[in-house]
Amino acid sequence: MLFNSVEFIFLFFPIVFLAYVYLSKRQPGWAIAWLSLASLFFYSWWDISNLPILLISIAFNFYIGKSINERRGASKRQALNILRLGIVLNLLALGYYKYAHFLANEGFRLFDVALSVPHIELPIGISFFTFTQIAFLVDTYRGEVDECNSVHYSLFVGYFPHLIAGPILHHKEMMPQFKNVVIPSVFSDDFRNGMSIFLIGLAKKLLIADSLGNYANYFFNGVASGGTPTFFDSATGVLAYTFQLYFDFSGYSDMAVGISLMLGIRLPINFNSPYKAKNVIDFWRRWHITLSRFLRDYLYIALGGNRNGATRRYLNLFITMLLGGLWHGAGWTFLLWGALHGIFLAINHFWRHLTGRFAMLGKASSAISWIYVPLTFISVVLAWIAFRAASLADFYSVLRGVCGLNGFTLPSQIVAIIPKASSWIEGRGVVPLLADGTVMGFVELIILLLIVSCVTWCFKNSNDMSTNRRLLVAVMLAPLLIQKIFFGGDVEFLYFQF
Repeated sequence: MLFNSVEFIFLFFPIVFLAYVYLSKRQPGWAIAWLSLASLFFYSWWDISNLPILLISIAFNFYIGKSINERRGASKRQALNILRLGIVLNLLALGYYKYAHFLANEGFRLFDVALSVPHIELPIGISFFTFTQIAFLVDTYRGEVDECNSVHYSLFVGYFPHLIAGPILHHKEMMPQFKNVVIPSVFSDDFRNGMSIFLIGLAKKLLIADSLGNYANYFFNGVASGGTPTFFDSATGVLAYTFQLYFDFSGYSDMAVGISLMLGIRLPINFNSPYKAKNVIDFWRRWHITLSRFLRDYLYIALGGNRNGATRRYLNLFITMLLGGLWHGAGWTFLLWGALHGIFLAINHFWRHLTGRFAMLGKASSAISWIYVPLTFISVVLAWIAFRAASLADFYSVLRGVCGLNGFTLPSQIVAIIPKASSWIEGRGVVPLLADGTVMGFVELIILLLIVSCVTWCFKNSNDMSTNRRLLVAVMLAPLLIQKIFFGGDVEFLYFQF
């Protein structure tokens, strides 16, 4: 049941909302229990066979958290051992479903064994609810958990707006809200704000992400099939994916925030115009903010952070991002993406150190500061190639194409419009990976990319826009949204794969 589906918008959410309002006026505890049950139903809609996995995970981690809390005062060593057991078993479960197939097949290939392991179906949302609960266990050991109510905990983990693709929740943000229920109303500012944010997120998904996704998929599938991408199709294909990923995931996060706000519950903001970042450090403060927070607080700091000298700091940054890449998926391309961002962050911190230490470099840095935003954007885009490519070979092929090493053949549409253009650049038009007349023509794609670029850089983050402006935009886009909801087909969000 997708947020952009007819079932969710016109059946599931209205029923959940009305029942929640009714129960919250009579008994807040019943209202929270209702949301918890509705969340389990929502999860079961995808595949009911995965529901026992979620329930076992919730029950196990609640029991482990309670055990840690009971022993923390009497014996810190016992509490620490229970924490370690909880983390190990959580990671083993995640590792089995997410990495066993990849590791086993890579091992067989390494030792030249003619065997393969059948694909293991990944329970949807397992990365998000596992990380959420690991953070809860660590904070319980630290003595930072004030409450451990089973119904509240179940909702904290399984809360349907965040369960499938985030944001990664923190107990301090959610538990107090479940304890002090705010009675929602269709006449409240929260409902208006939530509705407007939801509609903007819906527009991002249906009108931008899905349109660009058609082209990005065609391009990368063509590369995976053995095509050799030239400069123009590589550049446009990679940019199409760059903006598809942003508007798809940002759209989901907006919709999650909006849905929750209509219920009177506030989720953390997950995006803050990341493509406007001035450097890679700034990018990770803006992109998938809750994941960045988790990696910093529960991995980077646990590795030692910046407490053991500069060399160890850069190594910790690299390891953190490498594991962050692995969290996204079992594959060498995800490891490469994480490694690239680890290197980018280390370079960024080293440059900051140099400019802070040497006055001349600091002045030079200020003089060329105008170049930092485009340089950061280009670095992020090149890393996205690894994130999307089906294999390291595909990554290398697309990277060569973006650098112009596979030639500069012009798209046939451009040659048709400007015949003399074919004499300026090698080739006379047919770029096989371009979806001319099949998915989207090159000219239409360029126009869409220009519009999307303007939207990205000229407009504020949707959460920073005024409610009236968001509603005005949504009303203007309403005919297109309605058409897409009923006749556009249900396209899953990209982060459902992670």
